[in-house]
Amino acid sequence: MAIRPIICLPDPRLRLVSKPVAKVDEGVRALMDDMLETMYDAPGVGLAAIQIAESTRVVVIDTAKKDDPPTPLFFVNPVITWSSEEKSTHEEGCLSIPDYYEEIERPARVRVRFLDRDGNQQEMDTEGLLATCIQHEIDHLNGVLFIDYLSRLKRERAIKKFAKAAKRSADDPDDDRPKMGGPRE
Repeated sequence: MAIRPIICLPDPRLRLVSKPVAKVDEGVRALMDDMLETMYDAPGVGLAAIQIAESTRVVVIDTAKKDDPPTPLFFVNPVITWSSEEKSTHEEGCLSIPDYYEEIERPARVRVRFLDRDGNQQEMDTEGLLATCIQHEIDHLNGVLFIDYLSRLKRERAIKKFAKAAKRSADDPDDDRPKMGGPRE
């Protein structure tokens, strides 16, 4: 297992639509292990493969509370097959958009179909934080970011902020101010 660099806004790869996994094999399981270690290190509750520059439809999630034992979930080729009309609002953040949070409204409950770590087809009904997280991560697989749910003005401000930070980082590698968009150490 290895901690991988997380790509950040404005990296254009975050807008790619990820490719389906043909078969869950040792390579896919190794990717999931790296993703899990990277997510825990960040720290975060969900990570899509594209966030570590792997354009493949793989997601890892662990919504366990800080003092509880880890409960990692692995989703390969996840598809939402049903969503409730009832909505809920959660404050969302993203490891690819560090230190930026907004309230986002999504369906309160969703059903997701996916292949598990062993390649077996599964279906899961989710609600609460897990429902929000799976929707957020599947969005990543489709090139959608949570800021896309914001008003145009808020979204443009966020993109501009991260583009400016990335440019500053590229222009002055010795600049010791906090940088957004680089790999985490």
